[in-house]
Amino acid sequence: MSLGVTSRSLRGISAAIALISVGAVGCSGALDSAKSGAKKAVRQRSVFSLAAGDCYNPNNGAPKSEEFSVEVVPCEEPHQGQVVGDFKIDGQSAYPGEDKTAQIADERCPATAQKFTPDAWALPKGVDVYYYSPTKESWAAGDRAVSCTYTKGSGTFSGSLKSKPLNADQLAYLQGSNAVYEALWTNQPEAEQVEDDLAGYKKQAKAVAAALGTHLTALKNIQQPETVKLRARLEEAAGAWEKAASAGDTDAFYLAYDGAFSGINPGKTVAARKELKLATTVPADEAEVWAD
Repeated sequence: MSLGVTSRSLRGISAAIALISVGAVGCSGALDSAKSGAKKAVRQRSVFSLAAGDCYNPNNGAPKSEEFSVEVVPCEEPHQGQVVGDFKIDGQSAYPGEDKTAQIADERCPATAQKFTPDAWALPKGVDVYYYSPTKESWAAGDRAVSCTYTKGSGTFSGSLKSKPLNADQLAYLQGSNAVYEALWTNQPEAEQVEDDLAGYKKQAKAVAAALGTHLTALKNIQQPETVKLRARLEEAAGAWEKAASAGDTDAFYLAYDGAFSGINPGKTVAARKELKLATTVPADEAEVWAD
């Protein structure tokens, strides 16, 4: 899922930028190349100075790599990534290591990205949460910043992903809905079979039921007809998740889980989203999970 998987790209001070220079201008092609190279050189920005809202292209064309600088471009131009926010790793004197740094970014960047664009359904296809984080070398030089980004792993997109101001009903819906799916995926047990970790699956069900309870409370204040219908369906789903959470054995869990999982199928929220003037195209990865 788009709110549960964070990819990683590393920031380092040891990487160098290779800029192509044209020594002689003998034809229009060489002149165009020279102009393009000059423009790119002017747009270079250190990864240490990136700010929320900046749109950019990695110099090596791949997000999963060490970078010293990137090409910052106007957001209306095709680009591969946009910075959504940053934070500093505090309370650590020694470099925590790549795995720990990744864990911190994995935990914090999705929430930062969600503030920038609350409705993940509005993101272009293929855009996910990435980040630039300190390497061992940059940490020694004083780097503590993690820059969270929305980045397209292959290809580019145009325009800023910054969300336009949302009204109270839209925010209430998105906050509750996002929390439900976050509870589902962040509590997903590693065991593929319920029989191998009934306690883990019951814990997941309890977390989803709690998130649904909060979501349902917020939806009470939205009286638009399709949203009222959605709330009724989610009440049934919440009851099924509660039964799954208190199941005495795997058979009872499976009986409850079938209705619980299908009850939060994102495809069933499209009518309410349309009514609330939110994005209505189910992301491909979510559609695949709930496909018949």
